[in-house]
Amino acid sequence: MEIVIVGAGVVGLATAWRAAAGGAAVTLVDPEPASGASAVAAGMLTPVSELTYGEEPLLRLGLASRDRYGAFVAELEDLTGLDTGYRTDGIIEVAFDADDLGHLDDLRRFQESLGIPVEALTGRECRRAEPMLAPGVRGGLLAPEDGSIDPRRLTPALLAAAERAGARLVRRRAAGLLVERDAAAGVRLDDGTELRADRVLLAAGPWSGDLDGLPPGTVPPVRPVKGQVIRLRARTPFISRSTRGIVKGSSVYLVPRADGEVVVGATQEELGFDTRVTAGGLWELLRDARELLPGITELEFAEVSAGLRPGSPDNAPVMGPTALPGLYVGTGHFRNGVLLTPVSADILAATLLDAPVPDVAAPFSPDRFSSELSPEVPS
Repeated sequence: MEIVIVGAGVVGLATAWRAAAGGAAVTLVDPEPASGASAVAAGMLTPVSELTYGEEPLLRLGLASRDRYGAFVAELEDLTGLDTGYRTDGIIEVAFDADDLGHLDDLRRFQESLGIPVEALTGRECRRAEPMLAPGVRGGLLAPEDGSIDPRRLTPALLAAAERAGARLVRRRAAGLLVERDAAAGVRLDDGTELRADRVLLAAGPWSGDLDGLPPGTVPPVRPVKGQVIRLRARTPFISRSTRGIVKGSSVYLVPRADGEVVVGATQEELGFDTRVTAGGLWELLRDARELLPGITELEFAEVSAGLRPGSPDNAPVMGPTALPGLYVGTGHFRNGVLLTPVSADILAATLLDAPVPDVAAPFSPDRFSSELSPEVPS
């Protein structure tokens, strides 16, 4: 079976690896692999800390993916010899004031009602766990089973694994979808080259619906959601584990790396395809981070960047076949692309190869938007 995957972010790369290992002839199409949201993401593996009310199916998907990560990373690192920066030392979430602590208490009760292990911490216990926290921190939560990974290490490993399994990377932009006999038949590149395929997977984030020739209404709308990130560098260990904070209702996170890097993020801005780094966005991040960890102002400034997360109409992934035969989508992962990589690759590769699909995939099929879509397939 010939498969073309448009988009080489974490989900596209991992799916290419799994599909190629399953026997398909896979071609990845992307002019700059892993240069979008995957290159900006902090890499927190936090289905618990990211949980919001009414998102139980997404929580189950996140837990299933987090629980796959250990074996997924072990296989990947053994195959490629590349380190991914995978850590399983938990996530601490702290509250700046009484109102913020009230929010965390509500979240804890909700998590406990779902049987999710989480430990409530006093302010003193938070500072014992992370001594750099400000004296005024009121309390927090510890999600002991959460962790992190470095996407800038993960993506080269995924590309190496995909190529070792036989996948081919074409560093061009996919400009159009080929449709023949009312079915997807491949893609046309920006240089006019046609890549024929039995199946096409669109995994290009917020650009997944941009191909010429794509029948209107075939792909659910996916919007870009901007996130700005700061990378700092510490000469000595600054924090020991990923730390999320709520500061007067605003959220900020800090993710440490083994090499001393500390990633601070992330804003969430509905500004279309705007990837400008702004003084206001960075100021908000540093302001909130400083409230929680005053010593952050002593760290060395390394980099600022902005990326575009793909958000679906319900902010949940869209994975599976579309109304156009031969055309599949794997996008809409929003804030959870890195977390959901292992389970998304399992779901999408199984779907493409006509293998059994994990049960957790059911709520995330494109057909949940069928009432909003009316594909017009050319004859």
